[in-house]
Amino acid sequence: MPRWIEEASKRRRYLVGVSGGADSVSLLHLLHRSGFGSLVVCHLDHGLRGEESREDARFVEKLAKSLGYAFEGGRVEVAGLARGEKISVETAGRRARHAFFAACARARRCRRLVLAHHGDDQAETVLWKLVRGSRGACGMGESQTMVMGGLEMEIIRPLLEFRRAELRQWLEQENLSWREDPSNAQAIAVRNRIRNEALPLLEDIAKRDPTEALIKAANSDAELRQIEAWAVEQADVIDPQSRIHLPKLRTHPEVIQRACLFSYLRQAGVSGVTRSLVDRALSLTDPESPPVINLPGGRALRRRAGRIWVA
Repeated sequence: MPRWIEEASKRRRYLVGVSGGADSVSLLHLLHRSGFGSLVVCHLDHGLRGEESREDARFVEKLAKSLGYAFEGGRVEVAGLARGEKISVETAGRRARHAFFAACARARRCRRLVLAHHGDDQAETVLWKLVRGSRGACGMGESQTMVMGGLEMEIIRPLLEFRRAELRQWLEQENLSWREDPSNAQAIAVRNRIRNEALPLLEDIAKRDPTEALIKAANSDAELRQIEAWAVEQADVIDPQSRIHLPKLRTHPEVIQRACLFSYLRQAGVSGVTRSLVDRALSLTDPESPPVINLPGGRALRRRAGRIWVA
């Protein structure tokens, strides 16, 4: 049994994202068998597979009711959303899910959301972030705070220590049914291509399972982040107005300066903080450099009078 599921309060209310697939169905049954009594099962129909999508929704609603749980359902035409906003279907789907979960959180007055991400998802996340220039082998945390639909949510992922095949094997042993989404095997999204093309190719080249290595890298990175957080706290470069005190920052080695800037940008809510962005932020320590750098989301990092801050 996953550690979080064993240790968490069974009386508290939690939202649970359930697509109807093997992973989320496993999560819901594990929570039920462990005595969680106040769950709200949340299912969003993305409208991508016609009647099959509607059958997924009916399956999840029926499952929730059979286990004695409340159900929140929604439907969004994700393909139309993607066309209208000129974004990928994958991005549109993620935005729609975030907005849906935020709406569920408001309706049920609960900001705790349990999701079924597992070890294989973790490996895919690490690999994709590395390719995009992430700062280290950064993966998903078992528990972390995220903003969804303008609402700060606690996201809990109890299944990160398990592999996809283990979850399916458990369902089969318990004679429990789930819904199969055939689009997961199609090369129509980044995640699918990483899962079905990139990782199998890496396994063929290396003659070993790259997923296990990526999971271990994510775990090691999480440990290093804890050490880094301690070092940033000891550096003590934030002034009473929540700005970086530049003279104090300059007294530390460059590696600590980078860590302080990374932490500051993340805490300021800057999205997509990559190593290249931290490199540009570090340039502000040079008094001869331009005093402003642009940040994602139309924001900026500014330097003036010995201080650096996000505006």
